[in-house]
Amino acid sequence: MSSPYVFSGNPLDRAANRRGDEQWLASLERDESSRFLPLWRLNVLIKKGDPPTLGWARGNIRASMDADVGAILLGLDDGVAHFAVDLSHLPDAEAALGLSGAAEFEDVRTALVRCPGEPWGIVAQARSLVDWHSTHRFCAKCGAKTASESGGGLRRCPACDAEHFPRVNPVVIMLVTRGERCLLGRQQGWPRGMFSALAGFVEAGETVEEAVRREVFEESGVKVGAVRYHSSQPWPFPSSLMIGCMAEAQSEDIVMDDREMEDVRWFERGHVLATLDGNSFAGAEPGRLLLPSSLALAYYLIEAWAR
Repeated sequence: MSSPYVFSGNPLDRAANRRGDEQWLASLERDESSRFLPLWRLNVLIKKGDPPTLGWARGNIRASMDADVGAILLGLDDGVAHFAVDLSHLPDAEAALGLSGAAEFEDVRTALVRCPGEPWGIVAQARSLVDWHSTHRFCAKCGAKTASESGGGLRRCPACDAEHFPRVNPVVIMLVTRGERCLLGRQQGWPRGMFSALAGFVEAGETVEEAVRREVFEESGVKVGAVRYHSSQPWPFPSSLMIGCMAEAQSEDIVMDDREMEDVRWFERGHVLATLDGNSFAGAEPGRLLLPSSLALAYYLIEAWAR
């Protein structure tokens, strides 16, 4: 089933069952049809054009990549291998590649708005893996330098043989409702009038439902009863999985944690619907409500309840 969420719908076959075959991996890297997605300090290469597109490169890009990481196999699409390569060690990757203005590295949030038709699920995977390799160069068990294996699917410690695998950080994001109202909050630094669903990281030894109840209570003082899963969204900033839930409030009084939140309020369904229909987006005037964009899972949680 297709998903409307950006960063979902990755079309690649990740080929996990073949990643231990080093000869096969080497042949894919040499294959002239293989494609390589360059990232520089987690920014993605975008080719200029009408419309702009992802800047896939050929195998010669490997001469410029971070040799400690190598080419990271993302997967196969109709037999064609797709890799990510990290160029963050280069002071000026655009100059080193001789792009001459034909392409440039862009922040992913900016690029996805300009290139909505691109497979951003692949970019999410690439960005998360590149970031993980950059922060796991040394063994957490003994401190020795690790080496990339299995096409970038793990890092192994040559000193103690410990294997380290990429990690994803689970985050619960929940729309708390009570009758005809929903609970939304805002953090410091957000545009004036912007509110969104509450969210927080799942802690060790916690179920999703427990995390929802804890986070809501910590941030707002509202107690939650029933929790229902809605949907999920990869969020590569740098490597989270947003687990969207609907939560039923058992109390109404708000006792906000002002260390985390700037404001938490109940909003009437009619107010939210008016905003979704474009009747409350005319600036961030006092009393106006601004909601997250449709790039975020929070938007779909709010819309599903309001409509």
